[in-house]
Amino acid sequence: MKDGSILVVKSYEIKGDRVRYYSMERSDWEQVPAAMIDWDATKRAEAAELEQQAQLVGRVKKEEAEAKAMAVDVDASLEVAPHVFLPPGEGIFLLDGKSIFPLSQSEASSKLNKGRVLEQVLSPIPIIPLRNTVVLKGPRASFRVTNARPEFYLRTTDPIKPEVELIAVRVKGKSRQIENIDTLFYQQKEKRKEILTQEWPVAKGVYRFTLGESLKPGEYAIAESTPKEGMNLMVWDFGVDRQGAAATKSPK
Repeated sequence: MKDGSILVVKSYEIKGDRVRYYSMERSDWEQVPAAMIDWDATKRAEAAELEQQAQLVGRVKKEEAEAKAMAVDVDASLEVAPHVFLPPGEGIFLLDGKSIFPLSQSEASSKLNKGRVLEQVLSPIPIIPLRNTVVLKGPRASFRVTNARPEFYLRTTDPIKPEVELIAVRVKGKSRQIENIDTLFYQQKEKRKEILTQEWPVAKGVYRFTLGESLKPGEYAIAESTPKEGMNLMVWDFGVDRQGAAATKSPK
């Protein structure tokens, strides 16, 4: 912006003298006058991001070609940053500066809110929704970083790319709540706090995810879901600590 501030957006379009954009911070469409935007700085930022992605894809393509010529396993030779290589195997990997770590999966459980069941029983007209809460054991994930803007990589052998999302987890007592599933009149509604990410295809079966906003200190989970089955209860969890805190950078 011309006043020196920054708007982090997922996409935007120019309509007359106004710009309509999707705010990454508020997860909604908003508008501002086009005259308020520093277009030169905006174009430079867009070009820098595209150049970074093009360099990454170029390195991967070059390494794949060299691996085929040398008959080596390309699975362990993807350079995601200078002298930083993606570890072999499937899963989610967190890139923290010049280090990359495989995230371990934790099994979540779904618990029925017994208080709402009692309310339904006592209510003359059963219109109170039932609630299932998906939770992880323990108030903190074992794997922790202090980097508020890590990147993530997904490697899969599934020909159909899984749908994954980054979720801000709510700590409650001795557990972490991932989402609430309310059921009313046999209809289900899922409620969870998703952090918007940008997906970048890198190579066959490998995807890069960048953040549109810095992560606040707290607990997070990366969940895989399908339209028919919903969210998988096996999730990748991690925590973000404040800068200066002693970080644990070893998988579970």
